[in-house]
Amino acid sequence: MQKDILFTMHEDLERALKKPPEKRRWAMLLDVRKCIGCHACTIACVSENKLPPKLYYRPVYDYERGKYPNVSRTFLPRPCMQCDKPPCVAACPVKGKDGATWKETTGIGAGTVPVNYKKCIGCGKCVPACPYGARTLDPGTYHSDGTPELQKYETMPSYEYLATWPRAGKNLPVGNARKCHFCVHRLANGMLPQCITSCLGRIGYFGDESDPESLIAKVKKASRIQILKARAGTAPRVYYVANEKLEVIYG
Repeated sequence: MQKDILFTMHEDLERALKKPPEKRRWAMLLDVRKCIGCHACTIACVSENKLPPKLYYRPVYDYERGKYPNVSRTFLPRPCMQCDKPPCVAACPVKGKDGATWKETTGIGAGTVPVNYKKCIGCGKCVPACPYGARTLDPGTYHSDGTPELQKYETMPSYEYLATWPRAGKNLPVGNARKCHFCVHRLANGMLPQCITSCLGRIGYFGDESDPESLIAKVKKASRIQILKARAGTAPRVYYVANEKLEVIYG
């Protein structure tokens, strides 16, 4: 019996974590030919990061094209692209490695684009700067607003960026820019991103693409990959495999 690809990616992850940060390259590949639009990854991400209403790190868009009987439908998950040339960083007025957002080069999250909730001033300039719509300001709302009391799951802490963030009242990250971070807190504990592990169709591949023996590197090499909004020049680290040109439906 062939083993689940999650086991292979866990082995890849363990191997990658033994390498110096500058020697690995975290990346994600999504084979949307297998996506069934169940939104399990979206909900799992909301639960993992204790996200408020209408704030999603991992939305799944639904595109239908053509006319009956020649109709095609594509489900397109869109996490943060963790761009190597991130326009959101350029737009942020709180600059530098000690600023509000930057391209990380050290530690577990090397290669990602973090947000420092303690430095973010909530100006929102990074939100429209992202070509992918991957950033949102946390409005401080709760799913149980208007009910007698907040539910326990809404006040439990999240662990983004290897810190503890109790979501109660107006505590951080309320008012901050928020986004997907490849679940750095899970990587640090030897676990794959939540969206990858929760996917029913196993459309997602994650790991160190600089390791030629990793599953993501092998799938990328064997596939005709695409990136979203190539003309934006952001050099994203999220790749796609699809039956049609994604630039036609996503731009």
